Amino acid sequence: METVFTPWQSLGGGMLIGAASILLMATLGRIMGATGVLAGLFSPANASDFGWRALVLLGMVSGPVVVWTVTGQMPQVQVPVSSTMLVIGGFIVGIGVTFGSGCTSGHGVCGMARLSPRSIAATLTFMLTTGLTVYVIRHVLGG
Repeated sequence: METVFTPWQSLGGGMLIGAASILLMATLGRIMGATGVLAGLFSPANASDFGWRALVLLGMVSGPVVVWTVTGQMPQVQVPVSSTMLVIGGFIVGIGVTFGSGCTSGHGVCGMARLSPRSIAATLTFMLTTGLTVYVIRHVLGG
């Protein structure tokens, strides 16, 4: 399987994520960790807490609609694994998020920007584990 690197799209996406994180911290004093935002949506402290979380999540999933509106076609998405593997991966990520007290967006984007030692350690662990997993699946198991 070939991986296609898109530097300009990646840079643009990273800048949007960074800007959104800064905006959320500057306006509400909240960290934009995706799992924390989602978890808080199911048990909000009050109506305004629910509102900002719903808007952030809506923004996260509305990208394809924006692409469709601008280009007239939905973006093409290819997932090179089975649905079973996606479900297993989702459970593994859920376990990691629970034990790591956050996800890559919370630790990697927001925590590292605040120079949090815990977030730096968590992000290094995420990245090393990801690299090792990709290596094993592609080169050892031949997937």
